Amino acid sequence: MKTIAGNPYLKIKEETIQIDLLNLHEIISKYETPIMILLEKRIRNNIKLFKKVLKRHFRNFESYYSLKANYLPQVCRVISDMNIGAEVIGLPEFNVAIENGFSPKNMLVGGPYLPDELIYKSIENNVKEIIIYNLNDIPRVNKIAKKFSKIQNICIRINSSKYGTKLGVEFHKSNINFLKQTLEKAKFIKFTTVLSHYSTQMNSPIQFRKNLFKLSENLKNLENNGIHVKNINLGGGFPEAVVMPEKQLDMIFTELKKELEETNISYDKIYFEPGRYFVGDAGLFLAKIINITNDRWIFINIGNHICPKFSKCSLRFYNASRINFAHKYKTSIAGIIPTDQDVLVKDYFFTKKLSYNDIVMITNVGAYCLTFSNRFPYRLPIILMINNNKSKILFDPKQDKDFSLY
Repeated sequence: MKTIAGNPYLKIKEETIQIDLLNLHEIISKYETPIMILLEKRIRNNIKLFKKVLKRHFRNFESYYSLKANYLPQVCRVISDMNIGAEVIGLPEFNVAIENGFSPKNMLVGGPYLPDELIYKSIENNVKEIIIYNLNDIPRVNKIAKKFSKIQNICIRINSSKYGTKLGVEFHKSNINFLKQTLEKAKFIKFTTVLSHYSTQMNSPIQFRKNLFKLSENLKNLENNGIHVKNINLGGGFPEAVVMPEKQLDMIFTELKKELEETNISYDKIYFEPGRYFVGDAGLFLAKIINITNDRWIFINIGNHICPKFSKCSLRFYNASRINFAHKYKTSIAGIIPTDQDVLVKDYFFTKKLSYNDIVMITNVGAYCLTFSNRFPYRLPIILMINNNKSKILFDPKQDKDFSLY
């Protein structure tokens, strides 16, 4: 059977589409569109592949799932079951992670906003590391750690200098002196890891090398000033697994290992924080055509409020009702928000025939669509998780009202 969008769990079977082992018509007959579907086996296989390829190149590696990609509890349970750690940026994510199987001892916590409540909860629960974006946060972490009489490991995020970002620290003489003085006073802090996250949807070895080069520069500045850091964290930035198949992933890790050896970076452990790679291509939307114009614009019953451009997904569009028809006629697809800006794609190759109520399938929406979505006054989609020939409702807008974190 022919696969769709390079995803082995989306196949064309005769005149219809098979989603894992379920027939598309069976799903559409049971639930109203719009529908979001998550594929449990795809998530598991993406994790297995990522770990397998990493193991070829690095002995002491650790992987942490970035919950901001998709924080649905059932998704978190699948990932924690695969012995992956968690990377969380706030207290709501922290609570979801704890409640769904992630161990605090295998958790990285922190972001640009580091409230005392999050620090308290992290230290109380013995998290692996607290991530520092601003050196002024170190005394606060030390003060709270002192109350618990615990030594807290910290990771400092460096500034990648990409697009003038203000996230993280770029080490130079003046702030390294400040860091040394701060660490000398902070008896309940241990500086263990440096993190560098360069970008998202990084599909080229050049981007990964730039990230490593930036990290190397900062590590050398620290070493030259007597500060040794034992672990390095190269963050995430990986695209969807269908966009970066095994051969390309292997090439990326080959290049990274080579670069590490050439730059003489010494480390005990190397961390990665994939989010999109694990869940991105495990998600799809099923929507329907609700309007058609003479110049080949179609309107479907979702929009940027639930499939936002800000998520930077590698979206693929298919006429699921005519999946065996040639997709070679330029068509533009708009959503249902009453603004000209709600355009999902322009001049996309689609079927020649377009009909009201045709089902449009959008792939690669498993990461960041939910987290960047907003509450425009339309009903949210039902969310299903499919495993083999069984579907489970994760979210029903008629009953659950919202899927936000609490």
